[in-house]
Amino acid sequence: MRVMRAVRRGSSVAAMTRYAIEAEGLTKSYGEVRALDGVSFQVPAGTIFGLLGPNGAGKSTTVKILTTLSAPDAGSARVAGIDVLRDPAAARRALGVVGQKHAVDREATGRENLELQGRLHGLGGAELRRRAQELLERFTLADAADRLAGTYSGGMQRRLDVALGLIQRPQVLFLDEPTTGLDPEVRADMWNEIGRLAREDGLTILLTTHYLEEADKLASQLAIVDRGKVVAEGTPEQLKGELRGEAIHVELADDVAGEGTVHAALAGVDGVREVVLEGRALRARADHGARAVPSVLAALEAGGLTVASVTVARPSLDDVYLRYAGRSFGDAASDGASETETATVGSR
Repeated sequence: MRVMRAVRRGSSVAAMTRYAIEAEGLTKSYGEVRALDGVSFQVPAGTIFGLLGPNGAGKSTTVKILTTLSAPDAGSARVAGIDVLRDPAAARRALGVVGQKHAVDREATGRENLELQGRLHGLGGAELRRRAQELLERFTLADAADRLAGTYSGGMQRRLDVALGLIQRPQVLFLDEPTTGLDPEVRADMWNEIGRLAREDGLTILLTTHYLEEADKLASQLAIVDRGKVVAEGTPEQLKGELRGEAIHVELADDVAGEGTVHAALAGVDGVREVVLEGRALRARADHGARAVPSVLAALEAGGLTVASVTVARPSLDDVYLRYAGRSFGDAASDGASETETATVGSR
């Protein structure tokens, strides 16, 4: 399977190195399970890089290695130009991590959380107080700064999590599934703040996510991960642009049809390809989707299949995943074993 590499040059942030993150041939097994199988990618400084994949794809394992919390069985990794295996202490000083689960101490105030985290990173005195106040204001937590974090809403706790990851002014920030469990409005606010961190602060961000929309909106470059391998890499637009034509989505009236029946029905329809059936949902590609719809409907009807609805859409990241991984994103999510590991900084 061909892996597309279309690396975009980043800004001049961290000019000492062209890439803020470099992973080369990372391999990791847990017993008989191969979590990573030769993962390689490079992240230009000052960009948002998305690791997109379902639970169990290997995203969190990759983050654990890059943030010094786990050692690979083979391969190498550098963060901010630092070899994370040879000098993990220096690497930790250059990076911040926001894990999947809250790192907030619910029995401490928001301000106390930040000041404790700062002291763990060697900050103190007036410098630490200024930095904590700056982050409280940036993440609209100033009014709640002296309340116990346990009284915060889920969205407020998540914003405090991100602030904790930024207390020491890292060069690289790892966000492991940062918006999981947030309602749509809070998620949108978090997207805006993540974008600002890269755009205005010049921060390099590695974002892991299983939300297709999140990856499409935030990432300037993506690596799509499936079963521990990078199966495609490029900008969202480049990846979608690789798929010629349009997607045809058909909802059948019942799910009694087998994939063989559907393939046989559509075999004679000109220009229709990449036919996949999942339950009652049929997906195919065509150079001219709207023009192909009447022929598709007629062929399905002739094959004894009843159509409930049909839509035509431009290529999406789900279509990209289907092409490179050989299954839909939803299918992969239901098949994949849940990743149990959560990337968090050891001192947090």
